[in-house]
Amino acid sequence: MPPPSLGRVSSRDAAAHQLTFDELDTPLRDTTFVVVDLETTGSSPADDAITEIGAVKIRGGQVLGELGTLVDPGRTVPPHIVTLTGITSAMLVDAPRIEQVLPSFLEFARGAVLVAHNAPFDVGFLKAAVARHDLAWPPFQVLCTVKLARRVLSREEAPSVRLSALADLFHVTTRPTHRALDDARATVDVLHALIERVGNLGVHSYPELVDYLPNVSSAQRGKRGLAAHLPRTPGVYLFRGPSDEVLYVGTAVNLQRRVRGYFTGSETRARMKEMVALATRIDHVECAHGLEAAVRELRLLAAHAPPYNRRSKFPKRAWWITLTDEPFPRLSITRRADADSLGPFTNRTDAADVAATITDVCRIRNCTKKIRRDQVHGPDCPDGVVGGCPAGSDPQTPERYGAAVAAVRALIRGTDDAPLRRLRSRIDELAAAELFESAARLRDRTAALGTALRRAQRLAAVAAIDELVAARPRDGGGWEFAVVRAGRLASAGVAPRGVPPMPVVDALTLAAETVLPEPSPLRGATAGEVGLLASWLDSPGTRIVRTSDGYAEPARGAGAWQRWCALARGAAS
Repeated sequence: MPPPSLGRVSSRDAAAHQLTFDELDTPLRDTTFVVVDLETTGSSPADDAITEIGAVKIRGGQVLGELGTLVDPGRTVPPHIVTLTGITSAMLVDAPRIEQVLPSFLEFARGAVLVAHNAPFDVGFLKAAVARHDLAWPPFQVLCTVKLARRVLSREEAPSVRLSALADLFHVTTRPTHRALDDARATVDVLHALIERVGNLGVHSYPELVDYLPNVSSAQRGKRGLAAHLPRTPGVYLFRGPSDEVLYVGTAVNLQRRVRGYFTGSETRARMKEMVALATRIDHVECAHGLEAAVRELRLLAAHAPPYNRRSKFPKRAWWITLTDEPFPRLSITRRADADSLGPFTNRTDAADVAATITDVCRIRNCTKKIRRDQVHGPDCPDGVVGGCPAGSDPQTPERYGAAVAAVRALIRGTDDAPLRRLRSRIDELAAAELFESAARLRDRTAALGTALRRAQRLAAVAAIDELVAARPRDGGGWEFAVVRAGRLASAGVAPRGVPPMPVVDALTLAAETVLPEPSPLRGATAGEVGLLASWLDSPGTRIVRTSDGYAEPARGAGAWQRWCALARGAAS
């Protein structure tokens, strides 16, 4: 017997266009599927091995290529498997090993939706073989024809969904024989018959097919019409209830596709199903690109406080570390911020921990006694403070104490990082003295302080600019634009490929929202919005078109400590 071929691939396969996952919203007739079937020595991927692989590549009802080969499992085939498949150990003597077959199969299936009858079995064996030989498993979309058949066919029509039973039901052209390529060909016919059935139910794309698979209540599916008017563009959507109240706000790259998912089996969250049951209509706001959609979502959450959103609906309810207004200032945790406040923090405990570190390293008092300007701090400091007051017990006038206050302000503003350097030196001293637990605790506190400073200074750098126009390359060509004023998105737009960008920039700038800054660290903007803008500005390919001020962080700020803080957090975990 001649040695089995590693695979048979149709000449049409070379010219076949395989869809990327981003293209899978195209019709099912334009989606590439690779239907695979395996024969094995048993049922356990961990203990048994593959003896045969058969695969058929199809698109639009046409066969693009086939791959079929026996595989040497490196062991004898059990008698009951020989009886079932007809594959004997003698047939596999000259067959290739699985490590020779896998690269060809993975290349053959690349970019396609992987289909199998009882997919967990076949995919489980393939994944185990890939892992065993240190190969990378591609991010396949997987479709199981058993699951699809059970969803499409009633029990009366198909008491069994075994491949042989479905082959009889649909009168397939190739009978399943428990040989891999024959069974793959039979599964192709079954797949086509099932797709034809769901097409009559309005399922025409792969995402719609995936959404269709789980069972969905008729009430939930009946509200699909609420999404019919939505465009396939980026934007924000608002579910409204019986009294026109906003129930939920979300953002999407493709509004229609995203909202459609709420009325299918892909939405499994009980909270969202409850929201959908209450919804009576869906409003939307089209946006130029993802950044505008994300910013508008934040603003709408703050404006409406929708009951079904878990994301913070109160962006101004943040905590700040602030110097008190008195002759001998101390650090206080408040909801209000001034120009020298540090924050924002999402919870008070984190803010208090960072404030304690600053108090200690800058020698700011933590006693709460009221001290007049004509008095001194120190001799009358209460004894109740654990470990003594960080400002010390020596008599200090307001002028002398002011040096510590100035150090706090310089640390927050980023004009002097001496406190961070002192903390690092203290960590080194503790480690040298083999006080490792104390060194680790101080390291974690220092990293928390450095991270808070870096975030605050980064956001403040964006908010400090009166006007900044930036551009980022679009997928597929052209540019996305953002006009940022005092930390807020004032205008957004795009220049598609082939459109001159500067006239678009000029039009966006002229139409941009007028922003009136406020006296706060972020000039009145919310941390969430400035954070979105800062991340967008930091993304690859983004460039500044023009700006009223320089976009820069302080030279002695915490930006230089970013790597140290990251390493410290990694050591802590």
